[in-house]
Formats: sequence, structure tokens, C-alpha cells
Amino acid sequence: MSVAADFLLDQRGTSRELGAWVVSAAFGRDGSLGFALGDGTLHIANPRDLAAEWLLAEAHDGACLAMVADCKDGYLSGGDDGVLMRVAPDASLHPIANLGAMKWVEQVAAHESGIRAASVGKALHVFDAKGNKQKTLTHPSAVGGIAFDAKGKKIAASHYNGASLWFVNATDDKPRLLEWKGSHAAIAISPDGTHVVTAMQENALHGWRLADSQHMRMSGYPTKTRFLSFTAKGRWLASSGAESVVVWPFFGGGPMGKAPTEIAGGDDVICTAVACHPQHEVVAAGFADGLVVMAEIASGKVVPVAAPGRGPVSALCWNASGTHLAFGSETGFAAVVDLAKRQ
Repeated sequence: MSVAADFLLDQRGTSRELGAWVVSAAFGRDGSLGFALGDGTLHIANPRDLAAEWLLAEAHDGACLAMVADCKDGYLSGGDDGVLMRVAPDASLHPIANLGAMKWVEQVAAHESGIRAASVGKALHVFDAKGNKQKTLTHPSAVGGIAFDAKGKKIAASHYNGASLWFVNATDDKPRLLEWKGSHAAIAISPDGTHVVTAMQENALHGWRLADSQHMRMSGYPTKTRFLSFTAKGRWLASSGAESVVVWPFFGGGPMGKAPTEIAGGDDVICTAVACHPQHEVVAAGFADGLVVMAEIASGKVVPVAAPGRGPVSALCWNASGTHLAFGSETGFAAVVDLAKRQ
């Protein structure tokens, strides 16, 4: 099992033991790959040259709490030191804002149009491409997750009792409130902008169809969902938090009244991370035992990427073309696999 499961990683990938919890992984828009760690460092790899050394950036005086690809290249990182940091592909550091020594920058987001956002408590700070603060959007409670829509014109923020949907360039800054009792954390906007979905503290998902404010309740998870990922055309929503990859249909009137598809389960191990392929209806998933797989949603066919044994998978991402898959674990294991590599 282990030999077969590690075949793709051994034959097409490279890995490192980084020594601290991998908080996030992201491919930069320049093609580089970044891993953000709980010790405040970022490690930057070159997926085009798997043998090359990884660069080290000491981004935060404390832990890195969130990291995403920045607008044009490099990475946007938030730490428990209150700093919103841009890390260039060469690992050089470019602070954007110090949001307070006693503040935690817990959520970050960036859009290729040049808009960036970072949350500290109830406040969501919005910055332009030059790093100038445009506005601060205030919420009724601490922000649990943020996401831009595909065009970068709207940003959604989850919080207690629902979510707020803002127009980034609005002058009046009055959000559309999406209400549902409870604590909301991870958040996703469908690629066509028609649905907003959040993961709740109560081991369930909640969604809103924006056209008519129709509520969508998706329950039955044994643990909290921390990862939400729509397929490229928005037909399916993959989620972690169960003993399989739970995939909800967002077509034909779904997900209400329709059962989800469950993939790659059966071993009583919780799925801890999911990431949908940027082009095809394929989902990558990581599990609490360290197993990483790819699965085709239509057929349910599963291909192992990495064997169990390296700690719970805590970060998972594809590059823009879907040729490379990267993942990291709570034990500090980080890897990238080149699926287009010729043998």
C-alpha cells in the first residue's frame, strides 16, 4: 500500500521536512510555490526545477496565520505579530501594513486585479495594489473567513450569525447581510457569483442563493469543515470534515433535496483538506493520517499521491494550469508533485 501510494510523490515530486506546522500552501501567479509555517517563515520552491533549493523568508515575528498568492506575484501573509506582509518570489520582504502589535491578522485574500484584504478581529482592511489602505469594513463580530468573487468586485466575510457581502468599490459601504444563526468560519463564493457558502461551528455548511436569498443547509459532518472548494464551473462543492470527500451538487436545483457524493472514504479517517482542479471535475484531498489522493468526481476513481504516515494534511493547492499539486502537514512535511512530468 505505502509503495503504491507514494509512487507519484517518489517519481514525480519532491519534499522537505520544514520543522513546523504548514499553515498554508499557495502557487504564486508567477509560478512559484510558497509554504507558510506556524513558526512565521515562508519557504518558496520552484516547481519548474524540483531539484532546486527552496528559499527561506522570515516573514513574521511569531506565527504565520494565513497566506495566499498575492495580486501579481509572490505571496500575501498575515501573522500574529499584526503585520500584513508581501513576500516576493525571491523571498524578499515588503511590509504592507502593521495593524497593531497585539492584533492577529487571521485572514488574508488577494485578487489579480490588485485588491488585497486582511482581517483583524471585527475589522476587514482593504488595500490597493500599491499597498495603500482603501477602507476598513466593520462586522458585528470577529471575521471567520474572507473570499473575493471571481471578478474581484465583491468580498464576502463570515462572522457570527451569518456573512456580509460587500462591493469593494462602493462609496456607501453597506453590505448585503446573509443571515443564519450560529458561528460561521470558512467561506466560498461560487465561480459564477450566484452562491455563498460557509462552514459552521456546528459541523454543518450553510449556503445562500443570492438571486432569491434561498437558504441551503448541508449537515451531517462528524467534525468541523475547514476547507471548501468549488469545481472550475461551479457544478460541485467539495468539502472536508467527514470520513470521505463530501461533494455537493450545485446544478439541477441542488444542493437542496439532493444527496452529496462521497468519494475516497471507507477507512474511518477524517478528510482534513480539499482542493478542486482548476479546469476539470477532479478533487485532491488530504486526510488526518497523511494520505493524499486525487479523485474524479463523475466516476469516483481515486489515484493515490502520497501514503499515510506524515501527519494530518493541513494545506493543499493546485497551480493555475493544474499540472502541479502541493500539500503540507501539521508535522511540517511539505511536497509538490509534477503531474505533467514525462517519465
